[in-house]
Amino acid sequence: MEINLGKLPFGLDFHPSSNLVAAGLISGDLHLYRYGPDTQPQRLFAAHGHEESCRSVKFVDSGRVLLTASADCSILAVDVDTGAVIARLEDAHEAAINRLVTLTETTVSSGDDEGCIKVWDTRQRTCCNSFNAHEEYISDMTFVSSSMQLLGTSGDGTLSVCNLRRNKVQSRSEFSEDELLSIVTMKNGRKVVCGTQTGALLLYSWGHFKDCSDRFLGHPMSVDTLLKVDEDTLISGSEDGVIRLVGILPNRIIHPIAEHSEYPIEGLGFSFDRKFLGSISHDQMLKLWDMHELLESQKNASNHANEEMDLDGSRGRPANVGQASNTAAADEFFADL
Repeated sequence: MEINLGKLPFGLDFHPSSNLVAAGLISGDLHLYRYGPDTQPQRLFAAHGHEESCRSVKFVDSGRVLLTASADCSILAVDVDTGAVIARLEDAHEAAINRLVTLTETTVSSGDDEGCIKVWDTRQRTCCNSFNAHEEYISDMTFVSSSMQLLGTSGDGTLSVCNLRRNKVQSRSEFSEDELLSIVTMKNGRKVVCGTQTGALLLYSWGHFKDCSDRFLGHPMSVDTLLKVDEDTLISGSEDGVIRLVGILPNRIIHPIAEHSEYPIEGLGFSFDRKFLGSISHDQMLKLWDMHELLESQKNASNHANEEMDLDGSRGRPANVGQASNTAAADEFFADL
C-alpha cells in the first residue's frame, strides 16, 4: 500500500493498538491515516501544527495523543480522535528539535540540533531532565528501561549514555570520525548498534562505550534508520532507498527485503501487530509493506534460488506484490519465523 503525502516526510509512527499511522511533514503538517489489509488507507485528518518542519511524531497516552516536534523549537500535543490541539510547548528547546522518543506511558525525550536532550513529563507538561550531551544535532535515541538510561547518537560522531536517575551524562564515546545517525540495542542489551554516514554499522559492548568493539561494513551508503526485529536481527533503511534485513553477531546482510525508492529512507516502523512495515522517503510516499507476504515470498524465492544454485537476488515491492530471491543464510532466518 502506498500513501502520497504530498510533501517530504520526516517522522513516522504507528498507533500502539489500532490500525493508525501518523506522519510529520516538512510543511509542518501532521497527517493521520487509517489502514487495513484489504482497503486503501484513509486520511482521518491533516493538521497544520508548526510553522516550520515537523521532524518527529509519537503516539503517547496509550495512543490517545500525538506529540510532534518541530524545527520551530516547539512540541505540540494533538487529540487523535478529533485532530484538535491539546497543548503546545513553545520554545521547548533553544534550537530546532530533531527527534522524539517515547520512554514510558508518561515520559518522552526530545533532542535538538545543538546536542541537547530533554525528558518531559507529559502529564505535568514539564521538563524533568536536561542533558548537554553533544555538540551537534541529535540524530537518534533509544531508552533502556531496566537501567533508566537514555542512549543518544549525534552528528558529532559520538554516542552518549544519559542516566535519568542521576540526571547526568554517564558516559560518552570517543569521536568515531563518522556521523552517527541511528541506534538500537541488541543481544539482550549486551550490544548497541549504530548506523553511520559512511554506511558502517558500529557495535558497542554494554558498559564499554568509549570505543566500538566491531565495525560491520556492507551498506554502500549511509544507514539513516534502524529498526529492531529481535535480539539477533534488525532492519536497516539506507540512503540508497533499500530496506535490508541484517543479522548481528554473526554480522551479515541477510538480504535486501524491499526497495522504497532511489531516495534516502527517512524512517521505519512496525504496526502494533507487526503485520506491516512502514517506510517513508524523500519521494513523499509512505509505504506499508505486508510483512507476512513479503517474508513468505522471500522464503519461497530463496528455496527456488537454492535449487538453481543462483545466489542473485531481486528486491521486494509494496504489500501484496513483494518478491525476491535469497541466500542460504536468509533461508535459515526465515525458517525460524
